[in-house]
Amino acid sequence: MHLFITILTILLLSFTLLSLIKHDYWTFRIFDYPRLQKLVLSVVCLFLLIFFDDRQTIYQLIFIGLISLNILYLFIQIVPFTPLGKKQILRAVTDLPDQSISIMIANVYQDNTNSGGCLREIRKNNPDIILMLETNQRWDNDTKELEKEFPFQVKVPLENTYGMLLYSKLELTDSAVYYLVEKDIPSIHTAVILKNGTRIQLYALHPTPPVPNENPRSTERDKELLLTADLAKEIQDPVIVIGDMNDVAWSYTTELFLKMSGLLDPRRGRGFYNSFHAHYPIMRFPLDHAFISTDFKLKQIKRLSNFDSDHFPIYINLQYEARAGSQQESMEPDAEDIAAAEEKKL
Repeated sequence: MHLFITILTILLLSFTLLSLIKHDYWTFRIFDYPRLQKLVLSVVCLFLLIFFDDRQTIYQLIFIGLISLNILYLFIQIVPFTPLGKKQILRAVTDLPDQSISIMIANVYQDNTNSGGCLREIRKNNPDIILMLETNQRWDNDTKELEKEFPFQVKVPLENTYGMLLYSKLELTDSAVYYLVEKDIPSIHTAVILKNGTRIQLYALHPTPPVPNENPRSTERDKELLLTADLAKEIQDPVIVIGDMNDVAWSYTTELFLKMSGLLDPRRGRGFYNSFHAHYPIMRFPLDHAFISTDFKLKQIKRLSNFDSDHFPIYINLQYEARAGSQQESMEPDAEDIAAAEEKKL
């Protein structure tokens, strides 16, 4: 038992220390993901150290102190994404349908054949815009009936698990597909016209994750996010960035993206809304995101029902309010953040 507790303590402390190293290689970045899991295991470990390890040694006291600090650090990192944290995006008080936009983000899992389940979830929630990710030609064929109800589309079906299908009831204009970093990883850039005529800019992304079988480094993912942050910062229109970012809401890169783009995260002050992995409850992380400029307020955000994908869909309903920009505050980068962002874009 003593050996087990010692190994568990060392592992948990090592996992936290590895995540603090700002290196792009996957062996460091992968430990950004299970922050809540590390917190829970650290609490269990502290309990074991106090009540099941009867050695009265200096090493035990050191382990108790270190694991307590680990718990405190992880709690401080997680609490902004709970109802205890400060909300970045305020709740819309009045309902203005002509200034609203609802979006469903669904990584469908390319090999998933349950397109009928996906269509039922779309009809049930009735979004204005649907972004489907990991969509190949089969998924394009299986969802063509959506064209009747969603007359505006931008489609990039691919067989490499990075295809995108964007359907919209609202008018799309100046739509384009870009390959910002990798030649086979697309992003969709389009203007959306709200019912009241307001033009907003929408960016749909799906960068590669830092895992051995995909991309051993987070370099390309981080670069795509930060290049998009530059676009969002420069444009005068209200901005929404959506997609499977393959990064958790609390990571250093996501926070750097928010600082450099001036966008807000609706999860802050509300909850995790974990979207992946749908089949393993103890290993779930918030990977599918919607980041929003200060011109919007939140009407609703929720996780939808799974339809045999490895991701849960995410639904968000926003309301454009011109005065919201003076009521909400984005994060500001310091000199170190700016330097880090510039280095990652090289």
